[in-house]
Amino acid sequence: MSEKRSARDEGTTAKTSEVIDTVRDNALRIADEVVKLQPQFAQSVSNLQLDSIKTVRSMIQTAFANQKQIASTLNIPQIPQVSEQIVKQSTETTNDIIRSIGIFNQLNVNALNAARENVNIYNRTLDAVADFNNNIVNAWASYWSAQQQQFFRA
Repeated sequence: MSEKRSARDEGTTAKTSEVIDTVRDNALRIADEVVKLQPQFAQSVSNLQLDSIKTVRSMIQTAFANQKQIASTLNIPQIPQVSEQIVKQSTETTNDIIRSIGIFNQLNVNALNAARENVNIYNRTLDAVADFNNNIVNAWASYWSAQQQQFFRA
């Protein structure tokens, strides 16, 4: 009877192992496909950003060219003190915005680097948990095997 049980258990273990291997391989294929497509996706996002920036630059150029043409056509007088104040405030505001963009960019880079490090930590944690689980399974299997041997001897 124990030989039948042993043969049946081996067949079940082999089938279970094949199922687990197949599911693992399919999950890895999905991950590999994402890896292949990621550069194309990143390039598309980058292209969209660059096209958006070009459009904004064009919009700014057109808007200010139109304002300049209207002011010139209507011969609107300029008050020197007001013009100087507008130029000064515009330059200060522009410098502040440029500094803010630099700070915002650095914050984003730091956040992405921290997220990447967290992914690496998570990966190492998964490895440690897998090792721990393997140790538990091995200890349990060793105990179970010893118990079965004692049972069959009796």
